[in-house]
Formats: sequence, C-alpha cells, structure tokens
Amino acid sequence: MAWDFSTEPEFEEKLEWIRRFRAERVDPLDLLYPDRAYHPLDDETGPVVRALKQQVRDQGLWAPHLGPELGGRGFGQLKLALINEILGTSSWAPVIFGTAAPDTGNAEIIARYGTEEQKERYLQPLLEGECFSCFSMTEPQAGADPTMFTTRAERDGDDWVITGRKYFSSNARTSKFVIVMAVTDPDVSPYKGMSMFLVPSDTPGVRMERNVGLLGEGPEDGMHALIAYDGVRVPGDALLGGEGQAFAIAQTRLGGGRVHHAMRVVGQCQRALDMMAERALSRETQGSRLADKQLVQADLADSYAQLTQFRLMVLYTAWQIDQYNDYKRVRKDIAAIKFLTPKVLHDVVYRSMHLHGALGVSNEMPFADMWTGAAVMAVVDGPTEVHKITVARDLLRGYEATPGLWPTQHLPARREWARKQLENL
Repeated sequence: MAWDFSTEPEFEEKLEWIRRFRAERVDPLDLLYPDRAYHPLDDETGPVVRALKQQVRDQGLWAPHLGPELGGRGFGQLKLALINEILGTSSWAPVIFGTAAPDTGNAEIIARYGTEEQKERYLQPLLEGECFSCFSMTEPQAGADPTMFTTRAERDGDDWVITGRKYFSSNARTSKFVIVMAVTDPDVSPYKGMSMFLVPSDTPGVRMERNVGLLGEGPEDGMHALIAYDGVRVPGDALLGGEGQAFAIAQTRLGGGRVHHAMRVVGQCQRALDMMAERALSRETQGSRLADKQLVQADLADSYAQLTQFRLMVLYTAWQIDQYNDYKRVRKDIAAIKFLTPKVLHDVVYRSMHLHGALGVSNEMPFADMWTGAAVMAVVDGPTEVHKITVARDLLRGYEATPGLWPTQHLPARREWARKQLENL
C-alpha cells in the first residue's frame, strides 16, 4: 500500500502562520505566565488571551479538531497532527487554539453522544473557550484499569446517586464540570456495566480532597485532583450516551488524543534537538567545539534518526485514521506510538540537557518541564506496558503456529522443498 502525507499549499500557508503566530504572540505567555494556562482568565491575562483567541478564529483555526457543524474545520487527523507538532512546544498554545486537553476529548464525546440540551449547557461553553472541563476516570486503587473501578452510580427514582473516589482528575481544580465514569451494573462485564455522567463541579457532594501536582511542583500548585463523590445526586438527563456505554465512549475519546499527544512530543523533541545542535556549535572545550567531538556527533545523529522515525510513524498512524475512519483498525499503531512517545522524549531531551552541562539542569533552561513530561507521557492515557501488550496481541493475530515439529523457515526442510520444486520443472 502507498501513502501520501502531502497537504495542499493553502494548508501549508496556515501552518506557516501558526508557526509565526505561536513564536511571536503565544510564546511570550509561556515566559510571563508559565503556570496559568489552565486557570480562569483574570484582569491581567483575560484581555491578552481573548485577543489572541480572536486572531486564531479570524484565521479559521479555532478548535480545528471539530467538524464544521461545531465551528471547526474538520481537518482530519493528519492535518491535526501537523498543527499539534507546532503547538506542542507551548503550554499556552493549546488554550489559545482551543485544542487543550482534556477539553478537546470532552468536547468530542459530548458532540458525538450528548443530547441537544447537554450540548447547549456543556459543549457550547467549551467551544467558546471560556471554561475548562475535567475527565474523571482513574481511581486511586485501580489506576486506569476499568475492571477494578468501584465508583458506583445507582438509580434513586429519576435521579442517579454517585459514590466513590477518583484520582488524578486533571483540571478539576478549575473546571466548570466533570465527566465521571462509574459502575452502573456490577453484575455484567465492566466493559458493559459502566456509564458516564456530566456533573457540574459545584454539585453538592463533589469534594476535592486534594490537588496533586507533578514532579517539582509545589503542594499548592497541583492541577490533578483526588475527588470524593459523596452521594452526588444528579438528574437522569446527566447520563452521557446510553447506560453501559462508558467504555466505548472512552475509547472514542482516547484514540485521537494519543495521536495529538505524540505529535506535540515531536514538536518538543525538535526543540530539544535544535537546542542541542546550537549548543554543540557554540561551546568549546579541550581545544575544539563540542560539535567536533565524536560522541556528541553520535548523540546528534541518534537523536535525529530517532525523532525522524517517530514522526513518520505518527503521521502514518494519523493518515490511516483518516483513510479508514476506524480507530479499532488502527489500534495497533495507535498503541505503538503511545509507548514510543515517552521513550523518544526521554532520549532526545536527556541528550540535549546533558550536553548543556550544569546549565542544562538549572532553572534557567526549559529542560525541567520537558524531562518531567517524559515520565508523565509514560502513564497518561494508559501505562506503556498496557499498550505494548495491545501491540503484541494484535500483531500475533496475523500469524499461526508452525504446523509441524520444525519452524517453517527450518533450512533442511526448505532445501528439501527447493529440490522438489526444481524436479518438477
């Protein structure tokens, strides 16, 4: 099968505008307000951010992951991958372009599974970029394993009552609503017995036990909540999709998100490689430039090759999703890029950080967040090990065990087969 990653000149012009706009207008936000991208706008950030968002809208690039009926462009995964590659080097850029996680995935599933009332109440504010949302799925005792979830939602008349605890619910601290995944039928398979609910964050019984931070963040800076749902009562129309559909909805949400994560990492790795090359050409030691040292040259070569291979695989995976419109068919490659993402980020960032010496591990260079990101990417959207298992299982479905004692490529048997083939000429 042949494939083509080319895009039309008009879209290339859009990509160039995004590059220039991010570098000149959005990157300053990362330098001046590095920890406020996912906080509500205030008198200081509000005017600037709203003006930048309007410029993005004027270019027709706001929320590009959505279809035209929802104000997006319906670009498809390949074009979205190219956009996310550019946005990936900035924490503010996804907010400015309406592509911030988890809001993008939440908007996608509300658009696909929500009622008209739910779309008006929850989706529209997300599309306008004036609020944040939270996807509350993982649990402290289970992680992301749905077979171990214990949070329950039980009927009480026309209402549902949710009880349980969720962990690492990102953006819950500043969200207007959370999407909660809960067991609604414990007597069937977990994959058929869970449902999703749209719950306003200020609903009585939604209790933030604490906000967990990432490596290096202070105790008051965390954005990933441990939430207790203490008998949270919501009306029947809070159910998102049909009862028992939570697992299917979650898979719809996560498939494209893994491609977006991977291409953002491509952008970060390219930035690390750029810094590494600049450092190699700029720094001298023991009578010559770092660029002239063979071990440095080897690290540069390894980083370039590793990044280029990874980028092509991500683009190929995105292209397949566009071609087949079937995440299940592309599941193996989606899982593969997911477990490659932290590995490539780790390797390329480490080489660049190490080449910068003491400066590289200081807070005067941007490596800290990039380095932490490698560890984070290994666990978000499912741990690396789970995705390796998915790849192996899907790969093995295309093979069969040898029919006899010896492998099919056993040379003595192959030679005997070859002799018989020639005898029949």
